[in-house]
Amino acid sequence: MLEVQDLHVYYGGIHALKGARLKVDRGQIVTLIGANGAGKSTTLRTIVGLVKARSGSIRFNGEDLSRLETHEIIKRGIAISPEGRRVFPNLTVLENLELGAYNQGHETFDRQRQWVYSLFPRLEEREKQLAGTLSGGEQQMLSVGRALMSRPQLLLLDEPSLGLAPLVVEEVFRIIQTINKEGATILLVEQNAMAALQVAHFAYVLETGRITLEGTGQTLLMDERVRSAYLGESTQSV
Repeated sequence: MLEVQDLHVYYGGIHALKGARLKVDRGQIVTLIGANGAGKSTTLRTIVGLVKARSGSIRFNGEDLSRLETHEIIKRGIAISPEGRRVFPNLTVLENLELGAYNQGHETFDRQRQWVYSLFPRLEEREKQLAGTLSGGEQQMLSVGRALMSRPQLLLLDEPSLGLAPLVVEEVFRIIQTINKEGATILLVEQNAMAALQVAHFAYVLETGRITLEGTGQTLLMDERVRSAYLGESTQSV
């Protein structure tokens, strides 16, 4: 579904992505893990056109996205739930969802809204509440729900567990698996490597703009280098 090849991205003189590459097959959860500053969020932002690559290719369902604007990429079937949630605090839950469905018709909107509410019942309970008054976990649910309103084939999730309590993190990852089982392909950027690898069909490790390791989620969970660098443990002591 998605293929990224030899991606080079610069911020001024800073070479943020140095030939990054990955692919996402239809129906998978693919995760991208790495330390702060490795280029994970830059990868997602480049895929949806918020950042322009200097070179390399991004193909979605066989189509080159590199010259498309973000709104055109969204129409192709990609949506992003950005790092930091980025909900509109002075709008209600429902109004935030409406903005996520700007390219959908009325009947489609109602169907998608009911699906989002089935995933996140608390959003339905707080439909008329201002997004800025929601808890951190509820705002994360709204961010994901808003992305789902565009009926994406591919959902990009940028640090969905960031700043959340452990019990809320468990719920978020349970919902990620549910969304995937109901048909959405997911590319997940996450610093919680343990949780991400446990749900991922395939995974990549990004270090200073380069992919250094790849394999199934379970394979990387047992990799000594991943355990030492990202899980804070060693397979020799397990």
